[in-house]
Formats: sequence, C-alpha cells, structure tokens
Amino acid sequence: MASSSGSISLVASMATEICTQIASIFSKPTHPYPPPLDLLVTELASVTSKNGRVFLYGVGREGLMLKALCMRLFHLGLSAHFVFDMTTPPIAAADLLIASAGPGGFSTVDALCAVARSHGGRVLLLTAQPETGSCVKHANVVAYVAAQTMADDADVTGDAKSRPLLPMGSVYEGALFVLFEMVVYKLGESLGESPEAVRSRHTNLE
Repeated sequence: MASSSGSISLVASMATEICTQIASIFSKPTHPYPPPLDLLVTELASVTSKNGRVFLYGVGREGLMLKALCMRLFHLGLSAHFVFDMTTPPIAAADLLIASAGPGGFSTVDALCAVARSHGGRVLLLTAQPETGSCVKHANVVAYVAAQTMADDADVTGDAKSRPLLPMGSVYEGALFVLFEMVVYKLGESLGESPEAVRSRHTNLE
C-alpha cells in the first residue's frame, strides 16, 4: 500500500510540474505582439463574420495540436479545414490560414503561408521565435507563444546528462493545446454557441 501511495504521489507531482511549466507561459509578456488568446479569438470571429473559411497547418506534434483545434472549430460551426486533407478547398480572399512554426520556420509552413498570401488569404502565424523565424515574413499577424521549442531547448537543458520533464518542443506544444482550449471557450461564447449545439456537430461514425 505504501508503495502504491508513493507512486501516486510521484505521478501527481510530475503532473503538477508539467501543468505549472505550461501555465507559466501565459504569464510572460508578449509585447509588442498582442496576447495570443485575444488575437486568435478576434481573427476567428472576423473570418466567421465574413463567412470565410479557416485553414490550419502545422508539422509533427504542433500539427496534432492544430488538428485538434480544427476539429473544435468545426464543432463551433466554422468551415474549418486541415491543409492536405483530401477535402481541403482552395483558399481565397475571405479566408484565414492559421499556421504554427514554433522554432520559427519549417520549409512546408513557409511555402504554404506564401501560397495563402498569393491567393489573397490572411495568415496568422503561431511561433515562439517572432523576431528571427523565417515564416514571419509571410504573416499578416503573429501570435507569440513564449515557450521553449527545439530552437532553444539546448540552452535551457544545459547539462547534457540532465533529463528535462518536458523536452524539445513539449512546452510549446502543451501551451498550444491549452491556448486552443481557451480559444474554443471564448469563441464559442462570442458566437453564442450552446454546449448542445456544439455537441450536435460531433460525428456519430465512430
């Protein structure tokens, strides 16, 4: 029993530390960039008011977070599409691309942001490197998420023998998940979407 209690205590301690690290991201200043929550809600509400579509893209684990947001935006009644899905429509002037490049740049994200701009789409870039990232030049607006990514995780780790609880880009990716949950809550409130309406759009093919 004592061993079981010790294991539970350790798990709870690790979970608390992870949540604390991620929560601390949202107390960091983002000036001169607007708070990412306010920016995302404003941009999404704007594209919705114009009957525009929302496109989302990210690579790796960042992409998984963007896919989760895409699903919830659909549940809120938006026309939301993850880039490269077979049913993704063309982007146009009334539309918004939300892309993530935590470390500042990825070749695919750079290219897709450039394509979106060339077709008149608006680009919102999520990044932890707003000053040096290669993707920033393609963005209309930048959502600065002040979290560790693979661009600077070596600086944080320091000792090569140490083993961080949240390695590489985990802090940034975890922050995206939390940020997107807050976005969905605030946007749903702004659009007047009831929990029942949101739930009614969930698939029954599962």
